[in-house]
Amino acid sequence: MPRADAKRNIDALLRAAKLEFAEQGVDVHVRAIAARAGVGTATLYRHFPLRSDLIAAVFRAEVDACAAAAPELSADHDPDRALALWLERYTQFLATKRGLAAALHSGDPAYNALPAYFAERLGPAFQTLLNNAVAAGAIRPGVDPLELLSAVANLCATEDTARAYRMVELLLDGLRYGA
Repeated sequence: MPRADAKRNIDALLRAAKLEFAEQGVDVHVRAIAARAGVGTATLYRHFPLRSDLIAAVFRAEVDACAAAAPELSADHDPDRALALWLERYTQFLATKRGLAAALHSGDPAYNALPAYFAERLGPAFQTLLNNAVAAGAIRPGVDPLELLSAVANLCATEDTARAYRMVELLLDGLRYGA
């Protein structure tokens, strides 16, 4: 377990990297990330020796946050709304990761475990949202969660974030049809 100050630095670096990746892409200079986090580049390299380590850590943190949102949304909203809000959050996660997909598919072995991590964390969280929406009669049954997440990812493979949101909304409308 890292010390409290190290944990603060890691959290600050992950937040800063997430923002820099969204604004500049994953090839942003590490000095910009360190400056935004309020730490030196040595601190960044101490926690994330390779750029791929930082990219993978940001990816995991975003997946974890997305997964954690599912039960919170389920508790606060009806099943249809919880599903829609979660898909909106997932769309935001995908649409704001400029260059992340290319990095993750680069063949770098640092990313090999990430698809399984994604499936293990998001699959069950999303399955619960789908099950609740089916039980409420909001969407039709028989939807595979990982296939649907993949479909949403494909719809988000555009530079036009507004278009991605519209396409995901249209996909959700299609799931509601015949429910």
